Amino acid sequence: MVSASNMPKVETYIQPDLPDVYGDRHRLIEVMQNLIDNAAKYMGGKTAPYIEIGLKGRENDRLVFFIKDNGMGIAPDHYELIFGLFNKLDAKSEGTGVGLALVKRIIETHSCRIWVESKTGMGSTFYFTLPSPSSM
Repeated sequence: MVSASNMPKVETYIQPDLPDVYGDRHRLIEVMQNLIDNAAKYMGGKTAPYIEIGLKGRENDRLVFFIKDNGMGIAPDHYELIFGLFNKLDAKSEGTGVGLALVKRIIETHSCRIWVESKTGMGSTFYFTLPSPSSM
């Protein structure tokens, strides 16, 4: 078992002045917690792990946010699989395989969407849209 003191510090960058969004506060906190937890969990032994959180822009009347890491990455043929209930790419990893399925459901409940862009060994970027208060 690896102790927390042996784990490298994950450098985290949060873009300043992120805009307000419209939605269920508690569910959106779950989205962020799950995405950040996954980014930290699947670093793959990086010596300088980082997570970046920010706004990419707009998609129609929705804001496009991202959570980017420099971890293990995901092969393209697994992009849809990872959002399925109980689907885990690494059976030995912690967790139940419901985190990303829950994230997808919460995002879709807000009439929005989530997707991933990644390359194996090069990290992942999860994008998701959310309504801004002005779009409601």
